[in-house]
Amino acid sequence: MRKIAALLAAPLLLAPALCLAAPTPAFDVQRFSQDVKTLSDDSFEGRAPATEGEKKTIAYIIQRMKAAGLQPGMPNGEWTQSVPLLKSDIVSAPKLSLKLGDGAARALTQGEEIAVRAALTGQDKVDIAAAPLVFVGYGVKAPERDWDDFKGTDLKGKILVVLVNDPDFEGGAGELGGDFGGKTMTYYGRWTYKYEEGARQGAAGVLVIHEYAPASYGWPTVKNSNTNTMFDIVRADPTAEHVPMEGWIQRDLAVDLFKAAGLDFEAMKKAAQRKDFKPVALNATLDAAYAVKAETITSYNVLGRLAGAKHPKETVIYSAHWDHLGIGQPDAKGDRIYNGARDNASGIAALLELGRAFVKAPRTDRSILFLAVTAEEKGLLGSEYYAANPVYPLATTAGVINMDSIIGEGAASDFTISGVARLGLLDMLVDQGKKLGRVYVPDPKTETGGFYRSDHFPMAKAGVPAFSFKGGIDLVKGGVARGKELGAIYTRDRYHQPADEWSADMDLSNIGPDLTLLYNTGRALADGRAWPDWAPDAEFKAKRDETAAERK
Repeated sequence: MRKIAALLAAPLLLAPALCLAAPTPAFDVQRFSQDVKTLSDDSFEGRAPATEGEKKTIAYIIQRMKAAGLQPGMPNGEWTQSVPLLKSDIVSAPKLSLKLGDGAARALTQGEEIAVRAALTGQDKVDIAAAPLVFVGYGVKAPERDWDDFKGTDLKGKILVVLVNDPDFEGGAGELGGDFGGKTMTYYGRWTYKYEEGARQGAAGVLVIHEYAPASYGWPTVKNSNTNTMFDIVRADPTAEHVPMEGWIQRDLAVDLFKAAGLDFEAMKKAAQRKDFKPVALNATLDAAYAVKAETITSYNVLGRLAGAKHPKETVIYSAHWDHLGIGQPDAKGDRIYNGARDNASGIAALLELGRAFVKAPRTDRSILFLAVTAEEKGLLGSEYYAANPVYPLATTAGVINMDSIIGEGAASDFTISGVARLGLLDMLVDQGKKLGRVYVPDPKTETGGFYRSDHFPMAKAGVPAFSFKGGIDLVKGGVARGKELGAIYTRDRYHQPADEWSADMDLSNIGPDLTLLYNTGRALADGRAWPDWAPDAEFKAKRDETAAERK
């Protein structure tokens, strides 16, 4: 703690020279702040893909990478990797209504009690008439856990109403419960999985019931993330991954829906936490009609690179996403621009600062790639595309260090990563943290499914050791209690809302220490001969093992 306190007493521009292995570079926090300010300016229009905001963002990142002394990351001398995407918009206000079990008809307003997404199936309209609604619990089919919420029920053409998170989130584990890690979310808990499983069941739609705790964010985040332009990678058969209508409903609407069917919502939640749960017809139907404009566009990942001095064909990646939500629904003040200062202009600013530091330092043995990816907010699409179409072989990519919302609540004595991961790259991060007098703590909110929500995840699925760094919450000024309080305020008031804006009052005291830690970790990996691996029981180890011979 005294080391961190001493840091804060030092001039703000410089990160502390605490790395024992090599001189620590200077990180200019004012320059970092200026990059965040520029990228989150209203003139960048929220940095949505396929907009003028993207053009400005790409140009700015390239200009800053050039000025830093990085080289174009594409083998042909270009700075960008083309990422073809399906772009989909709802045309005008959708017409949505329920006919409840008690005979009452109820019109639904987009963005209020329901938030439906533009179809990602490639179709030009959604026209659903009197589709029956069926409650399918958590919507999970996991044979390896002896769990099946569907029990062979024919769900073709129906609307699945599903709970967010896992069956264990609210204490379902027990004699008839499942093994879903308790509070730690598995991929089965993510809304993306619910839609994918709905497609496999042949459903016409999937509606996820929003509740703050299991979702880990409020309704404004749901509304703002789902009622604007949608994107997906271009797929040979998009209907294998998506149902025609994907969306969320408010908890209060779900309570009314269940009540009209003679059911108690809380009782049905309890039933869904058991292995013997079976789908329950809700004695209600849904009508949905809206036009969809679907087109294929090209967005871009930006790549800057420093070739390694001894092993240039081996790569260490620093990554961050440049996109945010663009222009969307207005907030209470009428602001429609989702500036994304913390999420994730800060990650790009960190990427640029690290690039500058490595340019000024002695060249590393392995090459370093600084990867700014597109469409994270639309489903990790830029990183998924890179993982499927790597510019540099994944087999000889030693590791990925991802940065998402790196601005924290202030300097902290601890640090963590998003979600639960068991890999040697994390061991390296922990070791470097110890050298700086900082302590690793496991993600305190694993129920949010953080491991599946950032750009390291597609790389991990492809077998590459990868994590997404998160600053600590044991603050030098205020301790854990203050860290949790400030984190909750950000999630409630600014996350995926127009209020995520740059401010001169931002507490950036964590930036120097955190970038020092990330620099030292990447430097150790890039100068070493080690190939960090996944733990023997990690789900991604088998994929990594497939390419083991290429790393000898």
